[in-house]
Amino acid sequence: MSLSLSRLSPLLLAFALTACDDAPRFTQAEPGEALSAGQATVQRSDRNAFSMPSANLSPERRLDFSVGNSFFRNPWVIAPSTTTARDGLGPLFNTNACQNCHVRDGRGHPPGPDDSNAVSMLVRLSIPDQPYLAKEIERLGVVPEPVYGTQLQDMAIPGVAPEGKVRVSYDRQTVTFEDGHQVELRKPTLQITQLGYGPMHPDTRFSARVAPPMIGLGLLEAIPEADILANEDPDDRNRDGIRGRANRVWDDAQGKPVLGRFGWKAGQPNVNQQNVHAFAGDMGLTSTLQPKDDCTSAQTACLSAPNGDGANGEKEVSDNILRLVTFYTRNLGVPARRNVDAPQVLAGKNLFFQAGCQGCHTPQFTTATNAAEPELSGQVIRPYSDLLLHDMGPGLADERTEFAANGQDWRTPPLWGIGLTETVSGHTQFLHDGRARNLLEAVLWHGGEAEAARNQVLTFNAEQRAALLAFLNSL
Repeated sequence: MSLSLSRLSPLLLAFALTACDDAPRFTQAEPGEALSAGQATVQRSDRNAFSMPSANLSPERRLDFSVGNSFFRNPWVIAPSTTTARDGLGPLFNTNACQNCHVRDGRGHPPGPDDSNAVSMLVRLSIPDQPYLAKEIERLGVVPEPVYGTQLQDMAIPGVAPEGKVRVSYDRQTVTFEDGHQVELRKPTLQITQLGYGPMHPDTRFSARVAPPMIGLGLLEAIPEADILANEDPDDRNRDGIRGRANRVWDDAQGKPVLGRFGWKAGQPNVNQQNVHAFAGDMGLTSTLQPKDDCTSAQTACLSAPNGDGANGEKEVSDNILRLVTFYTRNLGVPARRNVDAPQVLAGKNLFFQAGCQGCHTPQFTTATNAAEPELSGQVIRPYSDLLLHDMGPGLADERTEFAANGQDWRTPPLWGIGLTETVSGHTQFLHDGRARNLLEAVLWHGGEAEAARNQVLTFNAEQRAALLAFLNSL
């Protein structure tokens, strides 16, 4: 496969030798390559590696980080309660603490056959766009399912019925490499049972989403918009098959569409709003930007249930609590890479570029000098993501639109920290719905714009496969 060197930064080019197939060839690690988050990089690789503050956060500012962590980690309770700073859970919810989905700030997983609740996997809901709801679509990005809204909530406070239960079953299919090695892939089928409010709309679209890791969010937020948009190529002008597009989403605070960065389809514009919507959808908690409980008009018990709003109008998640949680989530550090000079890792890096994976998984950016937090400003970071939407083909499609994203589009997920998933989260389940049980399966699910890269990987022999995985696990 021939790939364009125009997508490589000057620093990468300086440390790459061009091979005869026009793919770069790396013979040594780049200066600072192990520092995925620049000066904010965390020097830990144990089970708490995703829970540490940015390394350059001052001792004074670590106090706010710790307080924000307490609100992220500790459970919320049903109102009314003597615990007034943490009451107001529900009436409908998926969990009672952020940490339950992002265990040790890591990656979620789909429910197992014996799990009573999905917990770290959500199911998004919507119905096809309706022209007469154009304003609602502009603000929400979707048309909610009329009775159940935009997210299935499988738990509720006493006196309110949960919306339903989620089960996942799998069909199996086999992929064969050129050398005869076979890998079994599993494709999930969602089963929504015990519906609490009657049948759903017949055209309801479902999308399973596992909780992503929390590291480096403030750094991703600090990438200049112009640098993200510079990688857009919807018409494939350079004819490399990659057609990245930015999502444009509603900013609740500004009241207008802006660049989307966060979520599996880049449906949220910034860390603060991502947190606001998670508090509302996942735990049923109100805030200034989401002042009403997440109940539809058909859910009368939900609408009439008590809440934890203060007598002076302060919402369940006060502005100060939201500020502290946002500070915490912005400043969760990215762990340093491991073994960047190892021959097998360098060989795997060469194969990663040979296959063209960096066409979407952009290795490097420099954050803005006016980032929301000074520690995140002017950092050379290596997230391995362009934060753009890409058509990933029918195999991964959920057929659910979200703002400008169509049913086959997904935002390129950052790869930094991915090699520590098992250490931190205790599993190796990847992709938006956790279907891939290891990184090789995740690669083999790539289609659409990534099909050429996947086909290149299918030519790799056992030694090359091991090298590619060694590189990914070093990130």
